[in-house]
Amino acid sequence: MTTLTDRYLAATLRSVPVARREGIATELRASIEDMVEGRTAGGQDATAAEREVLTELGDPGQLAARYADRRLQLIGPTYYLAWERLLKLLLSFVPATVGVLVGLVEAADGGTVGEGIGEGIATAIQVAIQIAFWVTLVFAILERTNTPLGLPRWSVDQLPEGPVHRQITLTDVAASIVFLALFIAYLPMQHFRSFVPTDGDGNLPILDPALWSFWLPFLIAVLVATIGLEIAKYRTGRWTWPLVALNAALDLAFAVPVVWLMSTDRLLNPDFVARFEWLGEGENLNTIATVVVVGTVLVTLWDIVESVVKKRRNSA
Repeated sequence: MTTLTDRYLAATLRSVPVARREGIATELRASIEDMVEGRTAGGQDATAAEREVLTELGDPGQLAARYADRRLQLIGPTYYLAWERLLKLLLSFVPATVGVLVGLVEAADGGTVGEGIGEGIATAIQVAIQIAFWVTLVFAILERTNTPLGLPRWSVDQLPEGPVHRQITLTDVAASIVFLALFIAYLPMQHFRSFVPTDGDGNLPILDPALWSFWLPFLIAVLVATIGLEIAKYRTGRWTWPLVALNAALDLAFAVPVVWLMSTDRLLNPDFVARFEWLGEGENLNTIATVVVVGTVLVTLWDIVESVVKKRRNSA
């Protein structure tokens, strides 16, 4: 064999364990010689036969990986589906949730609406990159250490019943998320820029600032969880009983405090009420409270009943 074979062996052996190099070199050289001899016996030139044999063996790095049983993919088929499902699940709501919260904090800390949106988007992108990197790194390590995931084996019982009609459209979900995000943004923003002028500098919050001690953060948390519900609905494509139950729980978690706070005159800012004299005249404030309470109750009941009806319609 010429230096061409020697160069091929050297390129292959540099990527295999030292303890196995001698045995692999002997085996590989013998295989190359046999393949070349088979071609020359048929009348082919030895130099051309050697070049063709080495070309057929392929990249020395790939050959060395086969000898060393080393994977040449980042995530192999054994772990790929679990990696893909986990990555999609985390990316579906974590970056958006963190981005909204960071944007709200930025706006509440004195930043403008644009600064809050920009900070929220930048943070969401960074979180998405971090999630993709660390999840992929963990699965790459699991792949190379042959760590079992303990996932249940697939069976035919996991096959879907049949084609599922999508009840939840992307347009509906996007509209709901945009509305919820704007509502979440307004709760802290109205404390700094409520568009209700005062006799002095600044603006007058509509909601009682004392609610920041608990109720407003609680309501914001409920709204953020509702965004997560919207994402879950879209991923599922239809209403399920767990989603119906979660939707009802979130509806009540938001509506009950609002109704109680409005009924006990704790929702509106006392300075805001005093700013408009007509609110203190007669039953005007009670009328507004009644409208808010009744409207909240009706909207909540409508949303709960609608989700139940859609689930039953899907089951029919």
